[in-house]
Amino acid sequence: MHILQLCPRVPFPPHDGGAIAMYDVAAGLVQAGHRVTLLAINTPKHRQPADALAHLGPNLRLVLVDVDTAISAGKALKNLLFSRQPYNVERFMSPAVEEKLLEILRGEKVDIVQMEGTFVAWYAELLGRQHRQDFQVPPLVLRAHNVEYTIWQMLAGRETNPLKRRFLKTMADRLEKFERRHLRQFDAIAAITEADADRLRALHCPEPIVFIPAGADLARLQPDPAIRPQSRTLFMIGSLDWLPNQEGVEWLLREVWPTFHAEFPDVELHIAGRNAPAHLLNLKAENVTMHGFVESAPAFMQQHGLMLVPLLSGGGMRVKIIEGMAVGKAILSTKLGAEGIAVRDGHDIIVRDSPAEWLQFLRTWARGEVDLTSIGANAARTATEVYDNRRVVQRFVDLYEQLLLPAPAGTPAHSPPA
Repeated sequence: MHILQLCPRVPFPPHDGGAIAMYDVAAGLVQAGHRVTLLAINTPKHRQPADALAHLGPNLRLVLVDVDTAISAGKALKNLLFSRQPYNVERFMSPAVEEKLLEILRGEKVDIVQMEGTFVAWYAELLGRQHRQDFQVPPLVLRAHNVEYTIWQMLAGRETNPLKRRFLKTMADRLEKFERRHLRQFDAIAAITEADADRLRALHCPEPIVFIPAGADLARLQPDPAIRPQSRTLFMIGSLDWLPNQEGVEWLLREVWPTFHAEFPDVELHIAGRNAPAHLLNLKAENVTMHGFVESAPAFMQQHGLMLVPLLSGGGMRVKIIEGMAVGKAILSTKLGAEGIAVRDGHDIIVRDSPAEWLQFLRTWARGEVDLTSIGANAARTATEVYDNRRVVQRFVDLYEQLLLPAPAGTPAHSPPA
């Protein structure tokens, strides 16, 4: 098959969850013998050269379109006053991307168009308008990394600053309207968690809505036997320009760490992640080290002890948890952080929610009363059995083949909603 994959950024290098999820699908499809044209918005924040994915071989062609998606206070204010689109989606709407998308579909035989997430879902409406004007639109698949509006609803619900809360609520409302309209325009949706699949059905998105998790390239995540974790260390890793990750770090440092550090002053907390805001990057807290961006997430994970995922808002799937599991880490997460991942509390992960519950477990860990080796080994086994990228890619191929079967007589062709 020839798959056209439309991405809101170049998914390379695969350092964060979104990039990993997009990159591993593209790489897996190529390894399985399919052809991929990856049309990517080349953003200032993630700019890459035209040969960024050349290592994946001739069956993957990277097509770049430069778009200035940088956040601007002036553009954000203009959007708030004069537009009905959510600002974080409007930044990815581009006539140049429209033109390149149509050029590819007019000039080549494409079997499936897969759009990666809400930020590029608007282009489905463009293709709906083009239906049968000068070419037949292939089946459109949305790979739903999140149901975005629910994330902003959660953030708004916990925000205490009235102005910031109003802004977050406005974003959530606009995103909900956007997703209710645009996510219905696809022929199929691949939800990254079962919970998100249920949320998408609640938005009345058309079936099939299938659950296809993010995978893990186990070859990239082989533990290095030469690396030994530092004793009595905790760590977190995740993109710190993502608001739910910032919220989680702040919650941990405010609600958990002061009490725990007072009781166990020898324990160290290590936090890694790109683009941390100044108030986190310049943090002055005892035994807390901010590492900023680290080149190798698996190496960083293996250098430290217990992995922490204090996520309070969000949707989708924490790909960093899958990576941690693959390298055999024991992980302490909130229930939301572990949502959609096939794990069991006490077996291959530890799930706690309130600050008191986190403190209780961390005290037990600090006293050496938790068998982290067994939990980590079970986690690695689950990652291998459930999240091997080859299995995940096969589920995409199965979905594509289902969509390419001849439609029963009388079935309406793909077209946009009224």
